[in-house]
Amino acid sequence: MASSEEVFKHMQISELHQTLASDTHVVVDIRDPASFQSGHIPNAIHLSNDSLAEFLRTADFDAPVVVCCYHGISSQQAAQFLISQDFTEVYSLDGGFTDWQLQHPDTVAR
Repeated sequence: MASSEEVFKHMQISELHQTLASDTHVVVDIRDPASFQSGHIPNAIHLSNDSLAEFLRTADFDAPVVVCCYHGISSQQAAQFLISQDFTEVYSLDGGFTDWQLQHPDTVAR
């Protein structure tokens, strides 16, 4: 079990954009299904209450995970939850999908 001192980190949009090419980070999107369907970060996994158990069952707990929400607020709680589930490297995406879409509109996957 993770200690209470272990916390998630923050990631900037520019950092994530650079790491996507290396395919080393898992991006999980916690927005509602309709928002995810209308646009998301390339290769993001939609994570909801319905898909969480399966994600936890099949995830690589040592792979870096980046949590994305709308504006980078809700993702902080979700990132801390993943830390509590023994993920070793978890990030909350500052600015969320809203900022991603503004900075990289050509990369939005549908």
